[in-house]
Amino acid sequence: MERAKYTLILLLIFIVQIDINANYSSEIYLFYDFNKMKEWKALIDQLESIKDKPNSLILELVNYQYGYIGWCVGNKKSEEAEIYLALAEKNIEYLEDEQYNLSMVNAYKSAFYGLRIGLDVWLAPFLGHKSSDCAKLAIELDANNPFGFIQLANIQNYMPSIFGGSKSDALKYYLKAKELMEKNPGFIKEEWNYISLLTSIGKVYWDMNDLQTTKLYFEKIMQITSQYDWVKKEMYPQLLKEINTKK
Repeated sequence: MERAKYTLILLLIFIVQIDINANYSSEIYLFYDFNKMKEWKALIDQLESIKDKPNSLILELVNYQYGYIGWCVGNKKSEEAEIYLALAEKNIEYLEDEQYNLSMVNAYKSAFYGLRIGLDVWLAPFLGHKSSDCAKLAIELDANNPFGFIQLANIQNYMPSIFGGSKSDALKYYLKAKELMEKNPGFIKEEWNYISLLTSIGKVYWDMNDLQTTKLYFEKIMQITSQYDWVKKEMYPQLLKEINTKK
């Protein structure tokens, strides 16, 4: 009996270790692909509840929180966004105290300043420069970190031109991030961040009235994944309609 109990304890420890050390990117990719945000939220809640997580898992969780918060902001779920942004900021503060992967830490700090501006545009004069400084520091710490360039691109993309925003500068940074991601298969295989990046690039080309290049990017996305309805059922048909009206 004692031996059986000991075996069971070892098995439970092993299961917990598998859970802690697992990589959940494939699951998140499917949730992103099929727009299953309830499942996305459930997974990040599950990961948040794990005690004594390794720093690598905390950083992975922050990425998923970042994606969920962005979805909340885009869908006017401000209260939900505030809750998860506070959790994500606490995780990033912990990783910063641990001096763990400071390039990524600063990339997410930049993103979270930007999301706070998305929740309250009046914070832009106070947080805009902090977001920019953190993105630049992320790149200074690791020139091969695509997420630093994505944040610089987001700043330029969403900042009004009257305040210095530039679609052409945004595109430059997005394309640099794409170049860096595509050098590392781990950044692009079943990776929601890569699909999101391609979508952003396509949208910027659209904003710059380069409809044919936008079409190429949207078709590239649909070749990678046929389930991404935002492009497949919304943006791509709208784009084709606009192209046809200009013939």
